[in-house]
Amino acid sequence: MLSLTTRFKIILSVLAVILVTGSFILYKRDNTPEGKNEILIKALMQGLSTGHYQPEKVDDSFSKKVFKLYLERLDYNKKFLLATDVEKMRQYETAIDDELRQGSFQFFDMSADIYEQRVKDSEAYYKDILSKPFNFSDNEEIELDGEKLTYAKNPAELKEAWRKQLKYQTLVRLVDMQEEQQKKIEKGEKVEQKSFEQMEKEAREKVMKTYSDLYKRLAKINREDHRSTYINAITNVYDPHTGYFPPKAKADFDINFTGRLEGIGASLQEKDGQIKVLEIVPGSPSYLQGDLKPGDAIQKVGQGAEDPILVEGMRLDDAIQYIRGKKGTEVRLTVKKPDGSIKIIPIVRDVIVFEETYAQSALIEDKEKIGYIKLPGFYADFENKNGRFSGADVKKEVEKLKKAGMEGLILDLRNNGGGSLADAVEMAGLFIEQGPIVQVKTASGKAVVLDDRDTQVQYGGPLVILVNSNSASASEILAAAMQDYKRAVIVGSPTFGKGTVQQFFELDEALPAQFNAYKPFGALKLTTQKFYRINGGTTQLRGVTPDVVLPDAYAYLEFGEKEQDFPLPFDEISPAKYKPWNKINLAQVKSHSQQRIAHNNSFELIQQAAERLKKQSDNTTRSLQLDKYKAEQQKAEAEAKRLEEAQKEVPVLNVHRLQQDLQALGGDTAKVARNKEFIKDLKQDVYVEEAVAIIQNDLK
Repeated sequence: MLSLTTRFKIILSVLAVILVTGSFILYKRDNTPEGKNEILIKALMQGLSTGHYQPEKVDDSFSKKVFKLYLERLDYNKKFLLATDVEKMRQYETAIDDELRQGSFQFFDMSADIYEQRVKDSEAYYKDILSKPFNFSDNEEIELDGEKLTYAKNPAELKEAWRKQLKYQTLVRLVDMQEEQQKKIEKGEKVEQKSFEQMEKEAREKVMKTYSDLYKRLAKINREDHRSTYINAITNVYDPHTGYFPPKAKADFDINFTGRLEGIGASLQEKDGQIKVLEIVPGSPSYLQGDLKPGDAIQKVGQGAEDPILVEGMRLDDAIQYIRGKKGTEVRLTVKKPDGSIKIIPIVRDVIVFEETYAQSALIEDKEKIGYIKLPGFYADFENKNGRFSGADVKKEVEKLKKAGMEGLILDLRNNGGGSLADAVEMAGLFIEQGPIVQVKTASGKAVVLDDRDTQVQYGGPLVILVNSNSASASEILAAAMQDYKRAVIVGSPTFGKGTVQQFFELDEALPAQFNAYKPFGALKLTTQKFYRINGGTTQLRGVTPDVVLPDAYAYLEFGEKEQDFPLPFDEISPAKYKPWNKINLAQVKSHSQQRIAHNNSFELIQQAAERLKKQSDNTTRSLQLDKYKAEQQKAEAEAKRLEEAQKEVPVLNVHRLQQDLQALGGDTAKVARNKEFIKDLKQDVYVEEAVAIIQNDLK
């Protein structure tokens, strides 16, 4: 059977013959390639139609989806295009599919011309508006959600939208400056006490500089950069993980491929005109600092004490240039939290602390000994057979805990974004005799079942697996398998819901030598496979719903695969043959857990926090009146602080590391400090507390 990569190359080779013998002029008179963009789009569409797991029918309906997605990404906050511009573009709303078949970019070229002109026009707005003081006593509001905004009918209406935006950004700066001055006065520090007028002027000047820098960057964005945005609006209609990567410098290309940011350790994505945090890399500076979370939107990036620059609306790879930096230097991220609050997060850039990425264990001693293993990711060192593998590491931790006398085990997969599928299969095999763990299916082939073939059960005692909305991919596979076997109680909140597999195809390698004059073309990332549980349902979209669902502060917020644009659907295939463990009385587990949750003050507070977050995230308007804005901010901060203080009243678990783990720390002060933090967090973890209660009361 031909591999998908080989098949992909053959398909593009056949396409190459058609393109070469078709209507393209291969060379201009000056011997430079012509028609490259037409070849690129035809090659991409051919690859998508033949290689994607679930190819789209390219018709008028497809065209409308591309149009809507492209328009949102072009001007999500509706600060450049006029309603008349959009109507002019709309004549192509059902014609994009025809253009794709022809290899035409007529709609794109027209839209890019309009957009580039509107960006130039808008430059005069911010300079004029910020040249005069704002009146912060006027009772007016601003809408911050781009989806709720409408396109301005004329330039005057557009300038008014800009005025409100610039006034809001100046207001935020002004209040920050006032609070900072007040704090210094209260501490008794010597500080130049500036008047309101001085601060207002300084705040406007800072916003002016931010936009001057923004427009300098916008001037450097070329037509090919815009073309990539358009092409990805096409590829993302297939699914959110399928995309086109244009040729770039190797360092930037690698960043795009891995999604990892050198320096702070976060995986980011562009969504709705914003740079959003998708995942925090275990062991990274962001992970250790602790304030940056998935779902945060990065608005500004500052270098140390320097004034930050605006990255909203910026291309991801451009934003990366400001976030990356040398080890030891500080980057200050201004982020918008899911509840609408703004927070400045200082992160000192560093290399990943690899010890923090590996499995760690501890022993919880209550009425009995409960083992705890934290697994940040399903890591595997495929380059080195003697390297670290998560499956083998978890096996070692289980063995250590067994020798220490554990009578139950908690495996913590919260915030585990996945990784090695083979290690997930191996790990599942530690807890069952043998049998299927996951089914993997390509579009054309039948499902392949991945089995645990080792009859040995390393640990057969009570098992609880903790998950949350950031548990994805391999985490979901392991949790789903243990749930289907009724081998473990899954506890926490519904998981992310990513049940697809992607593969990269280098277009330059796939297209034959006669296209060398046109290269480089870049790469195509395609969704080629889907994961299915052994019960037949896919983990795609629905993820894993825990047996015991616990209150979660982020429970009501839009997060996970289902909130992406055009995710692949949930579906089912035939179940694999497996025999459930059948030793758990789930009805009893749920009933007892609900009773404990109802009388647990910590979970009540978490539920209150979730409702507050939901309310604040739904409220997307902000007052532009100084006193009213400050009152809103103070109320939100006071509520957040109240909940934070109340959480400190959580009962403290008796937790300690095993003696050999403490000895391994040696005299390394950094390791000792991280270990202290690990134990401190674990002692007051209300979710672990409930997992312990489930093991002690219901799994014996």
